[in-house]
Amino acid sequence: MTNSISHTLTLVLEKKCNASFDRLLGHLPDANLEVLSPDKAIDVSLKDIAKLKTAIQELKVSHLDFDFCLQKSTGRRKQLLICDMDSTLIGQECIDELADFAGVKERVSAITERAMRGEIGFEGALRERVGLLEGLPLSVLEQCFDERIHLNHGADILARTMRAHGAKTVIVSGGFTFFSERVSKAAGFEHHHANILLDDGQNLSGLVQEPILGRVAKKTALDDHSADLGGPETAIAIGDGANDLAMIQAAGLGIAYYAKPAVAAAAHCAINHTDLTTALYFQGFKDEEFR
Repeated sequence: MTNSISHTLTLVLEKKCNASFDRLLGHLPDANLEVLSPDKAIDVSLKDIAKLKTAIQELKVSHLDFDFCLQKSTGRRKQLLICDMDSTLIGQECIDELADFAGVKERVSAITERAMRGEIGFEGALRERVGLLEGLPLSVLEQCFDERIHLNHGADILARTMRAHGAKTVIVSGGFTFFSERVSKAAGFEHHHANILLDDGQNLSGLVQEPILGRVAKKTALDDHSADLGGPETAIAIGDGANDLAMIQAAGLGIAYYAKPAVAAAAHCAINHTDLTTALYFQGFKDEEFR
C-alpha cells in the first residue's frame, strides 16, 4: 500500500457474491484491492475518500445485504478488544432470562428495552429490575446459563484471533458477574467486569452491589485497560445499547452490533447483517489469520 492511499473501505457481504465486488471495482479503477475472504470480504483503498463514499451509496441501492467500515488506512489493527456482553457477545439479555424464571419477564423486558434505547437511566432501571428478582433461588442462575445463554456467532473467533495477535481482551457488562465470568471463559476473553447480584446465601436479595457499572464505568474500563497500550485510540469497542455509547465513541474503532438506532448513529460503523468476525475484517484480518 503506497503513501498515496489514505482511506480504506472494508465491505463484508452477508452472502458470498463475487459479481457485486466486480461491479463495485468497475467504478473504482484506480483503487487498491485486497481480498480478505473470497467473494465475501474485501478492502478497497484509495486516496479519494469521496469516491469511496459514492461507492457505498451505489452499493446501498443494489439490494445487497452488507456491512461496511470506512476509515483511515493506518492504525487499523487494535491492541485492545473491549466488548459488551448481553445482546453483543451473547444473543440474550441475562436479566430478562432470569426474570422469566421469576415470572416477571414481560415487566423486566420492557424496562430493559427502554434503558437500552437511552429513554431512562440505566442505573435506576437496573435497580428496579433486580428488585423484581427478589427471592429467586441461586440455583436458577446456573440453570439459566446452561439452558438459555448462547454465544453469538463469531464471538470466540473474534476473541481468540485478537489474543493470538497480541491484543488484550475485555468484557465490560452492565449485566452480572455470574454470567460474565462464564461467558469470558466460553469465548476466550482474559478479563471481565460486570455488576454483582447480592444474595442471602440461598436466594437473590433483590439488590445489586453499588456502585453500578454503567455507561461511565464502561468508558473508565476502556481508559484503564488501554492506558499502557497508548490510550483509547488503540482499542476496538463493540456494543449495542445506550450504556455502551461512551466507550464506543471514545475507542479508535467503535462498532454498533445490531444496535439501537441512537447507538448505530453514533458509532464509527455498524454490524447489521453479518456476525462478530466482521470486526476482524474491519481491522484488515484475512481468513487465514483467524483462530
